Amino acid sequence: MEIAPPHAAVDAWTSADSEALYRLGAWGEGYVAATDDGHIAVRPDPEGPAIDLHAVVEELVGQGVRLPLVVRFQDLLATRVKLLNESFRTAVAESGYGNGYTGVYPVKVNQLREVVDEIVEAGKPYGYGLECGSKTELIATLPHLEDDETLLLVNGYKDSEMLRLITTFQKLGRQVLPIVEKTTELRRIRELAGEAGVDPQFGVRVKLSTVAEGMWQTSSGDLSKFGVALPELVDAVDELIAAGQTKALRLLHFHIGSQIGDVQAIKSAVRELTRIYAHLTRRGLEIEYLDCGGGLGVNYDALPLGGGRGGVDYTMQEYANAIVYAVQEVCEAENVPPPRIVTENGRAITAHHSVLVVDTLGRTEKPTVADGFELPAGSHEVAQSLFEMIASVEAAAGLGELLEVYYDAIDVREKAHALFGYGYLPLDQKALAERLFWTVCSRLYVRVEAAGPDWVPDELVRLGDALTDQLLCDFSVFQSLMDHWALGQRFPIVPVDRLDQRPTRRARLVDLTYDSDGKVARFVNGGKEKRALEVHDVPEGETYRLGVFLVGAYQDILGDAHNLFGGVSEAHVYVDDEEPTGYYIEEILKGTSVEEMLARVQYFPTGLQQRVQKTLRQKSKSGTIRPKEAQTILEQYRAFFASTTYLDPH
Repeated sequence: MEIAPPHAAVDAWTSADSEALYRLGAWGEGYVAATDDGHIAVRPDPEGPAIDLHAVVEELVGQGVRLPLVVRFQDLLATRVKLLNESFRTAVAESGYGNGYTGVYPVKVNQLREVVDEIVEAGKPYGYGLECGSKTELIATLPHLEDDETLLLVNGYKDSEMLRLITTFQKLGRQVLPIVEKTTELRRIRELAGEAGVDPQFGVRVKLSTVAEGMWQTSSGDLSKFGVALPELVDAVDELIAAGQTKALRLLHFHIGSQIGDVQAIKSAVRELTRIYAHLTRRGLEIEYLDCGGGLGVNYDALPLGGGRGGVDYTMQEYANAIVYAVQEVCEAENVPPPRIVTENGRAITAHHSVLVVDTLGRTEKPTVADGFELPAGSHEVAQSLFEMIASVEAAAGLGELLEVYYDAIDVREKAHALFGYGYLPLDQKALAERLFWTVCSRLYVRVEAAGPDWVPDELVRLGDALTDQLLCDFSVFQSLMDHWALGQRFPIVPVDRLDQRPTRRARLVDLTYDSDGKVARFVNGGKEKRALEVHDVPEGETYRLGVFLVGAYQDILGDAHNLFGGVSEAHVYVDDEEPTGYYIEEILKGTSVEEMLARVQYFPTGLQQRVQKTLRQKSKSGTIRPKEAQTILEQYRAFFASTTYLDPH
């Protein structure tokens, strides 16, 4: 639907207005901005040069790359790794903390090799490590241990095969620490170490009393899936002391959830774990590391400080300060040496570097009449009544009178529906009544929006939903935005260009999947409810692309094979001041082909093509088609196997 009067001036709009409308300054954190010519630009280093996303996409399309497309600004990964480590270095230095910090990247957040390689390379100056949580992840991460100092933490449940491999690498001198999630693992670790002739080395995840409110609050407390309860921990420590293995427990770990919005919850959990550390240290255990888990959030919803669902109330520096000072405070009070602090932050490292760019394929809107429309002679009285209400909307003095017009329009529409059902209203008159009804509603809602009342009745809220356009986008929510579908996660969505023009319509996004859940109907708005995105009224035949931001964490990995839509194409982009464009594209990865996607569900080209060929032969023999035509059809069918799974907008 239109969000401005038909004759509203549009020439005064600037890119700065779009930055404010789409809240780029809040969620973009200095990495995303609008250029003067209306393009989205990404700045991998807030102090460095910007890369024009629109130019990148145009270059890739010119090379034959089809959308949807994930563009990875790889330099941004290094920027985030550096920011995290420098934040902890600053906190350690300013507090006078008596030990240091080691970060580890949890690969489950994004296991893609190119992502992990960039993070590992950027983390080398800081001794940055990795964390894994499955057998496959363990096999993928072990080769990254290029020295005897880098940490690899192994969380999750582990079988004997995994524990034996971990023990083997410990024997080689590598710092691989299994994190005990249940006491049976602890006994098996000690047995395998004895068989290998090495001292056992492990960490323990502790179930804390502290619980952080939010989506992932069951990650801690009594409902936690993982972790050792305090009574079990005390019993295990008694066994270690009795066996003289006081150096075996090298790390204490907790995790109270992902995307923690309130830094006070993190501080409370850190203090609780540090108390446990202090008591165990005084009992003689030589614990080296205090692992504060993940939880460092990303401001998806562009919230101001204060946090809430989808946002955080702290900066990365404040996060580091909270942890360092909390550990220091307890250690000083308990008179124990401070441990080396570890965190497992993945979302905050990877989310910003990746943008999903999608083509829009068309728009569905409610049918209305044009300005200056004249009612045809002989129109039915229901059409006449609705036509007269258009003028009533313009004459209405306030919200009360507008509501009155709305209720009247509903009554007339229901009358038209009843008359049509009984055969008293011709189809063309029913269609005209529908068109006039939506014209009344559209004009009415524009007036309500322009007035900006503090409160809008539920009826008009629902009307706004009904009037909103549907913008068909060439992607699958289930493949590329799994968290939006499963968790209601909002992602910032912005047009890739035209930001120097006023958006004049409101729309929801619908994907290609044959599923009613395949839509985006919640948008970033600083924590407030926003059920439609401001978009431009693009002439037919022109491209209009949207960028979905902050999709670098989890979305690459969680997508499924719904409707057999596969992975999208990718491009890896780096800053290069010596290039005329200011960037270069290092690598292009084509999206999943139809053939590759079919193979996942056990359909293969030979068998499928033979079946089609059999049908074509039968039709050729019966004279339905000529043999040459049959061959053309077969070749047309075969060509699809190499194409991508998404639509070609051209």
